[in-house]
Amino acid sequence: MKDTTITQNILYIGADDKDIDLFESQYQVPNGVSYNSYLIMDEKIAVMDTVDARRTEEWLTNLEKALAGKTPDYLVVSHMEPDHASNIQKLVEKYPDMKVVGNAKTFPMINQFFDVDLSQRSVVVKEGDTLSLGQHELQFFMAPMVHWPEVMVTYEKSEKILFSADGFGKFGALDTEEDWACEARRYYFNIVGKYGVQVQALLKKAATLDIAMICPLHGPILKENLGYYIGKYNTWSSYEPEDDGVLVAYASIHGNTKKAAEKMKEILEAKGAAKVAITDLSRDDMAEAVEDAFRYDKVVLAAATYDGGVFPCMEDFLHHLKSKNYQKRKIALIENGSWGPMAAKTMKGILEGMKEITICEKTVTIKSTMKPENVTQMEELAEELLTK
Repeated sequence: MKDTTITQNILYIGADDKDIDLFESQYQVPNGVSYNSYLIMDEKIAVMDTVDARRTEEWLTNLEKALAGKTPDYLVVSHMEPDHASNIQKLVEKYPDMKVVGNAKTFPMINQFFDVDLSQRSVVVKEGDTLSLGQHELQFFMAPMVHWPEVMVTYEKSEKILFSADGFGKFGALDTEEDWACEARRYYFNIVGKYGVQVQALLKKAATLDIAMICPLHGPILKENLGYYIGKYNTWSSYEPEDDGVLVAYASIHGNTKKAAEKMKEILEAKGAAKVAITDLSRDDMAEAVEDAFRYDKVVLAAATYDGGVFPCMEDFLHHLKSKNYQKRKIALIENGSWGPMAAKTMKGILEGMKEITICEKTVTIKSTMKPENVTQMEELAEELLTK
């Protein structure tokens, strides 16, 4: 995935970040992340976004090498989040004749982040506006709330390239060899997932363009089989399940609920479930649990009662799903409680605030430890869950 060749006159100048601990201070990125930035060389020269402050020096070195003594005429700002916009002021000060291209929502944000006067250097664009660089012509399309309000994407007409901002991005440095969909899915649902309607609107705009290549702000440049990537985004942003399968997500205090969850996984597999994934919400990556909940069409929630409600990591998981607009799924509930079990009631209360969620009629209640009658109940619950 380290192929950063775009075209003869459009160059990659971004940087990998392989020692970051948490992306956005919350997401595990064991293979790092890339901050993508691009340079269009023509009669007029355009820089397409900057990078995170963590990689400023490397980025500036890449930029100066690519410029080969020339100076940029424009900086196009597609997204003001600091992992892409941290170096706006630095670039503006370095190249005093360079103009900054953004939309009406871009420049107020620039003033919030930086102390810089762009009153004589701003090029404000709106939906469909174009900017000629010579042989290359940029056309701008607004993408509000994908996933900030000022986001826009840029289409380069002559070479048919879409600069897609955070759209089609993924976790992982560019030298990481891994399946695109896995980390792109985790990235999408945890960062953009709330805004499916807005992504659908952007996809409709993209459908009117003849796109030969997609250049996102994170992850690899997409050059072939673009229908595959666009198809994934269409599925994800419409909240349709991607695969027939079950996620068993459990929140266990002393291990007894864990045993029940593992038994439920065995039962589901024995009854022919196409795929059964399992996650320990206390220990596993929460972002991956969210990803799998969106990936599969069915979920089993198994949780211990705690303080008259549900064990906190399960409550946290459900609130993560709710905040990301979780919907169109079938859910089965298993609760545990040594006295006054309340986990199922609490989980159901949160789920009922989500759209198009079907909760199985049967609920399995375990008193401290799983008994043979609980196994029978789980078999019945599995049959209900797997019934279309």
